[in-house]
Amino acid sequence: MISPLAAIGCDVEIGPFCVVEEDTQIGDGCRLEARVTIKKGTVLGDNNWIFEGAVLGGIPQHVHIPERPGKVIIGSGNVIRENVTIHRALDEEDATLVGDNNLLMVNVHIAHDCRIGNNTIFANNVMLAGHVTVGDRAYVSGAVAVHQFCRIGSFAMVGGQAHINKDVPPYVTVDGLSSYVVGLNQIGLRRAGFSTEAIEELKRAYRVIYRSGLLWNDILEQLRINFSTGPAALFYQFLATTTRGIIPERRTPTGATLKLHRADDQADEDEGQRRIRVTG
Repeated sequence: MISPLAAIGCDVEIGPFCVVEEDTQIGDGCRLEARVTIKKGTVLGDNNWIFEGAVLGGIPQHVHIPERPGKVIIGSGNVIRENVTIHRALDEEDATLVGDNNLLMVNVHIAHDCRIGNNTIFANNVMLAGHVTVGDRAYVSGAVAVHQFCRIGSFAMVGGQAHINKDVPPYVTVDGLSSYVVGLNQIGLRRAGFSTEAIEELKRAYRVIYRSGLLWNDILEQLRINFSTGPAALFYQFLATTTRGIIPERRTPTGATLKLHRADDQADEDEGQRRIRVTG
């Protein structure tokens, strides 16, 4: 069922039992498999592949449902798998945004007013609450739940079933079991073509954030002064604009017999060696 008021591009394939409402745009080369619903206020760029049961442009899930919600604007080259739902923005002048070349796997939910960058991957059953922002090339694993207004930085990797209630800085990995940061996303950085030198610079900035023991304003100042160029400069830009704070680093488990080695802290190393001897 295709509204005559829908704008359909060239070479578009629309499968059986699809519904395309009025006030929609579908770009050239898009492919809609069976039972896809494109609701009013939805704009699709070119060459998107939408799988069975997806609903794009649904009314926001909100206690005060707006009479005139905003839009859903989706870029080009995205793969949107079965039963994905993407909801319109709350305000008529706003839009829920999804960029280019993203992979949204089965049952992903993107709520109203979210902002998704480019080349991201969302595994099955990821749930984004309203006003969530996700940067370019972030990877969000299965069954992750993200609290409203949180941000996930570019090149971050969030482990499966994590509960995200604060901002995830760029470049880091969040452990799914603990929902804490456990270091840089080094595998993702290498796959993205980051040089060894760039990764080492990111490690130095990471230590300032999580290992220096500085107060928040001092951390920001160190990042601003010492990491003002290159990929590491994104740390300052991201942290300086957080409103919810950032996910903390996972701490050493209680009862651990070895502490993390720090080259500038011989006392920790000596303590670790003593514990080895004591525990045999």
